[in-house]
Amino acid sequence: MASNNQLGPNPDDKYPIKGNQVVQFIKNTITRPNIIAGEYSYYDARNGESFENQVLYHYEFFVDQLIIGKFCAIAPGVTFIMNGANHRMDGFSTYPFNIFGNGWEKYTPTLNQLPFKGDTIIENDVWIGMDTVILPGIKIGNGAIIAAKSVITQNVEPYTIVGGNPAKKLRNRFSEEMINELLEIKWWDFDIDIISNHIDMIVNGEIENLRNLKSKI
Repeated sequence: MASNNQLGPNPDDKYPIKGNQVVQFIKNTITRPNIIAGEYSYYDARNGESFENQVLYHYEFFVDQLIIGKFCAIAPGVTFIMNGANHRMDGFSTYPFNIFGNGWEKYTPTLNQLPFKGDTIIENDVWIGMDTVILPGIKIGNGAIIAAKSVITQNVEPYTIVGGNPAKKLRNRFSEEMINELLEIKWWDFDIDIISNHIDMIVNGEIENLRNLKSKI
């Protein structure tokens, strides 16, 4: 629980911006056990919809998880397609006869007959633009940026910018050396009071000061 003198928003609030019923801290809205979200990651709901409404075909019997790290910014309309959307592709038809019952359910495929891509993982400090679609089993690395209306069909490396349908790498955000150092520093794991008191180092890209701060923790 946040202390009374803590800087920044209360991580336990559902709506962390006073008077705003749109931006929601994801971890405080989810009810499904197969969705995990870190502190301060938010979803900007276009019409007040819950984040869970954006996670489709997510059935517990598939045992796949959607895992979101800390400090992620997820824009309106971002949709996560989970493994329950997959159809059999090894026969002559992909049509899901079984879901309609009335005798067709005898052809229900077993789980090992369905394509399974594993967990969907969004690491820390990821910015996902409006109306992006993320397919099952994708991993988006720390610090990545996803352009609006992208379709993510393959993993995204840390601190890269991708966009398009299907999404392609546009460029690295920083040099390889700096990316490796940021992945070593992991500022998102600092105590929130340290982050709050040194936000300028993070948002202004002061790598030397951030490096020195890390060495003192």
